[in-house]
Amino acid sequence: MNSIYRLALLGTLLGSAAMVQAADLKVGYINTERVYREASPAMAAQKKLEREFAARELELKKLAARGKELEGLIARNKTNEAERKAQERELASVDREYQAKMRDFRDDLNQRRNEEYASVQERANRIIRQIAEREQYDLILQDAVYVSPKLDITVKVLKELEK
Repeated sequence: MNSIYRLALLGTLLGSAAMVQAADLKVGYINTERVYREASPAMAAQKKLEREFAARELELKKLAARGKELEGLIARNKTNEAERKAQERELASVDREYQAKMRDFRDDLNQRRNEEYASVQERANRIIRQIAEREQYDLILQDAVYVSPKLDITVKVLKELEK
């Protein structure tokens, strides 16, 4: 019986020590998605990508419009058999060209987006480390399932990124 009390007392003391140590832990949280959405360097990167890929996007839209036009002509079926076959071949050609260009467009856009956002991420991480050192954080998390709003320091990072 005496050993049960000792174990209970030991458990209580260890639990109390862990709570005291945890109370000294300073934790912060960064919402990375919000940084990518609201930070001026991220918005500038997005605008740069839009300008860079605008001509290719316009070309894709023109190809899509031509495909729809051909589909409409074929659906109305007011042409002779030879013209209809030619329109179907052109539609198949336009569709292949569209699919190939769309695939290349997506690949190139994703690669460039990753390049642009890597520099934003690098700068944000540098700022996060500076904030952590300056304000003596023990741990800063990114992308968690749930975090109390009182731990969120995203606004501090966004302000620093604006400088």
